[in-house]
Amino acid sequence: MMLVKRYYADHLSAERLKRCYDIAPARVKQYLEAEIEHVLGYISPTHRVLELGCGYGRVLERLLTVAKCVVGIDVSYESLHYAGQSINLPGLHLTMMDAAALAFRPSQFDVVVCIQNGISAFKVDTHALVRESMRVTEKGGVCLFSTYSDKFWSNRLEWFKIQSEAGLIGEIDWKQTHEGVIRCKDGFKATTFSRGSLLKLTRSLGLKADVKEVDDSSLFWEIQVE
Repeated sequence: MMLVKRYYADHLSAERLKRCYDIAPARVKQYLEAEIEHVLGYISPTHRVLELGCGYGRVLERLLTVAKCVVGIDVSYESLHYAGQSINLPGLHLTMMDAAALAFRPSQFDVVVCIQNGISAFKVDTHALVRESMRVTEKGGVCLFSTYSDKFWSNRLEWFKIQSEAGLIGEIDWKQTHEGVIRCKDGFKATTFSRGSLLKLTRSLGLKADVKEVDDSSLFWEIQVE
């Protein structure tokens, strides 16, 4: 697990991570845009927003066009540095931090955002990730987690194949790649959550949450903090 947890920080940070998104095919870019548009619908000009796993800042700039202030955290110093150098807008704060052990006081944010399958990609304890996100969210606020829809499997696989051929991730192990799991021969493993597993997680945490499908590509797990 540690190998996979550090994969993005050590091998897919800053410019290399940006390259993954730059070479994405049109359908994947549509999916990425649809996720952002869905999130923006929950944000108002008075909101304080936290993005978990902000990477090189792909989403931060869009959040800043709406929110009062945005905090982005990531485990990669290189990605955070890149974001800080490339985004010159007021209200942005960046810090290196583990999403499952947030160093923020309770009720600091109105919206917590964890999209582009971060709930799986971070490789942290999911219960801790959710509880920490809820802890730092104001009552009446919302935590937004996204993962891939089953309908997007072929598009997702195509995107990972392109990344592999570009040398950004390892060679895909096709024999071990199936049912939503993509494995590479260098040890990298990309997983996801199904609608059923999100509902099971909701029950195990004793939460009230909605699962919404967006663009036939994402499942959004949306938790209202009470």
